[in-house]
Amino acid sequence: MFFNKKKDQNIDVSSLNEILEIGKRLMHIIYVVTIVVLVLLATYVLREWKLFHYLGELLVVISPIFIGIIVAWLFDPVVTWLQEKKVPRIVGCIGIYLLLISFIFIILYSFIPLLGDQIGDFVGTIPDIFSNLKDFADGMFDFFGQSGADVKFIEEKLYLWLENFATELTTGLPNMLLNIIKSMLNGGLSVVLGLMIGFYMLFDFNKINDVLVNNMPISWRKNYAELGSRINSSLRNYVQGILLIMFLVFITQTIGLTLAGIKAPLIFALFCALTDVIPYFGPYIGAVPAIIVGFTISPITGILCIVSIVVVQTLENNFYQPLIMGHTMKLHPVTIMVSLLIFQHFFGIIGMVIATPAVACIKVICSFVNEKLHLIDMIVGASEEVEIQSN
Repeated sequence: MFFNKKKDQNIDVSSLNEILEIGKRLMHIIYVVTIVVLVLLATYVLREWKLFHYLGELLVVISPIFIGIIVAWLFDPVVTWLQEKKVPRIVGCIGIYLLLISFIFIILYSFIPLLGDQIGDFVGTIPDIFSNLKDFADGMFDFFGQSGADVKFIEEKLYLWLENFATELTTGLPNMLLNIIKSMLNGGLSVVLGLMIGFYMLFDFNKINDVLVNNMPISWRKNYAELGSRINSSLRNYVQGILLIMFLVFITQTIGLTLAGIKAPLIFALFCALTDVIPYFGPYIGAVPAIIVGFTISPITGILCIVSIVVVQTLENNFYQPLIMGHTMKLHPVTIMVSLLIFQHFFGIIGMVIATPAVACIKVICSFVNEKLHLIDMIVGASEEVEIQSN
């Protein structure tokens, strides 16, 4: 009887260990789900309490600091390389900034007057654009009217909208230009302050990481260095690549739109280059104004604008992106599109710009955590054991 009692006790202990192991893995699952729920809850609370607005205002105020950090972060590898070549760091910083300021001055000196002239030419063609648009609409309505379709209601609504839009544009143009100039001055001031902050940060940028490392537990340092290196490499490759692609898109689009005969090609090419930073949706957003204005000039000009944009996008998709970006982000297109929709919902256009690098960083962090803790293996293993126990 004693033997049977001992045997029953061993069986109970073994079963209890299995139950505890399953419970431990279930707790890991609950932990992960809790984090996700808390993130979603925090996002909901921030939106309902309208804290995103105040955070946006705060970010605008401290934007020069972010500009300075980005500038120092971008040029730190060059200064570090010069330092390894026995060039004093302060000399390297001054040399890099002299080149940067010279480049900015050359661009502004050669680009701003030309851009100003083209803006003036474009503003002067606005009445012609509306006139051509009205003639085009008249032709379309006459065509549908001869076919027996009743388009009178649509015609009245369209002409009323065009009249109101033209009136608002005429009366609101001075205020619009004033606001644009004010925004440009504020933005320019932020950029100048950001460059100054970045200059001073670049002197000791290599020491910032040392300070962070020295003030964290020793057991964290190795993982921090590895994770920081992965995120830094991914973001740096993305930023450098996207800036180069935007420049190439601007150059090729300027040539294409100039050949198409559109007025002020620099403006539309610049808009196409700026919107190109948004994956998938950006090229279409940038193409719409150029195509509309092209068709208001003439059908041939509109078609040539479409051809120019298609050619540039073909070059980007088949040459610029593969050669420059490669597989830097390593994100599935569906993941990028979903992240664009989510970030746009909460943060607008700025959210669409930061969506891809933000999701790429999140992926790097999740992959790193999974490598260290094997969370996916635990979740899969726990699910399989629960299924076996239920059977």
